[in-house]
Amino acid sequence: PGRDAKGTSAFNKFKQMDASQPKQSSNKSGPLFQLSTSLNRSASGVKDMILIWCQCRTRDYQGVKIDNFSTSWNDGLAFCALIHHFYPDAFDFQALEAKNKRHNFALAFRVADEKAGVMALLDVDDMVMMQ
Repeated sequence: PGRDAKGTSAFNKFKQMDASQPKQSSNKSGPLFQLSTSLNRSASGVKDMILIWCQCRTRDYQGVKIDNFSTSWNDGLAFCALIHHFYPDAFDFQALEAKNKRHNFALAFRVADEKAGVMALLDVDDMVMMQ
């Protein structure tokens, strides 16, 4: 992801585009495209806000503790809790078990698609393999 057919990252592609642009005669110097540190801070802030949003919607669900965007989601219960928060009649959350990862992911992705029209961008098999 994020690379072209030659394996060039999007960032390096922009740097190449900057280098190939003819130099302008104005007093401005520097590349036409440059990532600023504020962009990185902004992206981090958005990520933190999304994490807090997920925590708020799932805090009352037993067995669900969202601390990050990796291991907190690896048994499928966080996905199910998030879906169940908005569609509580769709399935019995209390009947779910962390050891049934495949079932949990399949259920969450199916209900998200059927009830909310949110198509799965993740694959159940890939999620089950996560540690």
